[in-house]
Amino acid sequence: MKIRLRERAKFQADRMARIALAATPRVHLDLYALEPGQAQKVHTHDDQDKVYVVLEGRGRITVGAEDETLEAGDAVVAPAGVAHGVRNDSGERLLLLVLVSPPPPHA
Repeated sequence: MKIRLRERAKFQADRMARIALAATPRVHLDLYALEPGQAQKVHTHDDQDKVYVVLEGRGRITVGAEDETLEAGDAVVAPAGVAHGVRNDSGERLLLLVLVSPPPPHA
């Protein structure tokens, strides 16, 4: 299945947009679209790994005690049980490809 990522991106003025792209029994694939100032609060998944890949823009991603600026072409892995979140502290839009394994129950 071909997915045109940029065509699927939909930004929202009031909150981060989470766009479901695909799911299998082993992985879930989303796009996160954040306007400047938007964030995904820091949270934890006890039994899921999450991978953030920055497609466009720049933002701060927290994984455990680490809080780093990532830009297009960068990725970070949040292992199960480790707190993680993202915020767009730049003046431009932030677009992330996000993989979760295993998929969340609601996927």
